Amino acid sequence: MDLENQKRIKGFADEFGPENLVVVLGGAEAEASGLACETVTNGDPTFAGPLAGVQLGLSCYHVVEPEIKDNVDPAIYDEQVSMMEMVLDVDAIVAEVKEYREQFGKYV
Repeated sequence: MDLENQKRIKGFADEFGPENLVVVLGGAEAEASGLACETVTNGDPTFAGPLAGVQLGLSCYHVVEPEIKDNVDPAIYDEQVSMMEMVLDVDAIVAEVKEYREQFGKYV
């Protein structure tokens, strides 16, 4: 997750409270999605960004997870996500994000 996005997320957490935020990821790889989830839950593991050492514990999901997919208008999901979903390793992405969410998320 780039430093600008870390800064934005930290700002939103400060303004609205971490219990009122949900991060929805859209990365194409499980490892990258897991790293982003780790960053917004447990802090930046590279210790390079605004979330270095900051454990926000945010709720974090990938757009292909049932918790998100089931709450999006099916026509919009089909138009915006379904083509990519066919080529992604959905099971690996879901497992990776879920692992960090369950380990470090406070507001799941």
